[in-house]
Amino acid sequence: MKIYQITNKKEYLSLLLLADEQESMIDKYIDNSTMYVLEDSGIKGEIVVCELQEKVLEIKNLAVLPTHHKQGYGRTLINFICNKYKNQFTKVIVGTGDSDYTIPFYEKCGFSKCFPIKNFFKDNYDHTIIENRKQLIDMIYLEKTLN
Repeated sequence: MKIYQITNKKEYLSLLLLADEQESMIDKYIDNSTMYVLEDSGIKGEIVVCELQEKVLEIKNLAVLPTHHKQGYGRTLINFICNKYKNQFTKVIVGTGDSDYTIPFYEKCGFSKCFPIKNFFKDNYDHTIIENRKQLIDMIYLEKTLN
């Protein structure tokens, strides 16, 4: 297994769209971010991060191929980012839909809820987003302190 930085990020658009299903939203952060892919007998997932403010790193996109969920690839990507950037940043934040799938995943990775952005998905996406039969409306931000 290896994780490495990608420069031609749009080459992995199909992966990016797994976590953020509207390309115009990806376009808002993709040029000012750093992307890594995880390869393990083929590409299994990706993570995109950017400096939000001094000492705060934001995960903008994290996706693992659906056929490889629950195999530790998402957690491995998060651990990679936390270890790589621990001397440059004091915390990592991530915004995600108020979902019974993603919130517990991030909490298991050591993140805790910090604040919501009300109506984020209704106000910023041109279509309704459903995850696990639930419409996503608010974005929930979580944070993790880096040591």
